[in-house]
Amino acid sequence: MEAIHTEKAPAAIGPYSQATRHGDTLYVSGQLPVVPETGEFNSQDVVEQTRQALTNLKAVVEAAGADMSKVLKTTVLLTDLSKFADVNAAYAEFFKAPFPARACYQVAALPKGAQIEIEAIVALS
Repeated sequence: MEAIHTEKAPAAIGPYSQATRHGDTLYVSGQLPVVPETGEFNSQDVVEQTRQALTNLKAVVEAAGADMSKVLKTTVLLTDLSKFADVNAAYAEFFKAPFPARACYQVAALPKGAQIEIEAIVALS
């Protein structure tokens, strides 16, 4: 296993890696809507938070030598599932058909009070 790290995404806030590579598969840890340079949220708007979380995810994917077309599956965690349509609109800005598989869950809370967190599994071959 190899840990992947980039300064273009927020540092881990616990004992975990931004991503790990095992063979030809990359496992990207949940990305929060944190601006790497400030360590703060970019906005309190869920659409802007979605864009920032996906920007962070993209930075980690690229640090591993891949791009967003190689994302096989994402998991989206939301604190308010009524924002699902808004999140979908921002999400669609980052992916093209064929879209990755996806699961989306409403959760009671996320780290740092975020409204969204997104993790991914990525093919590296």
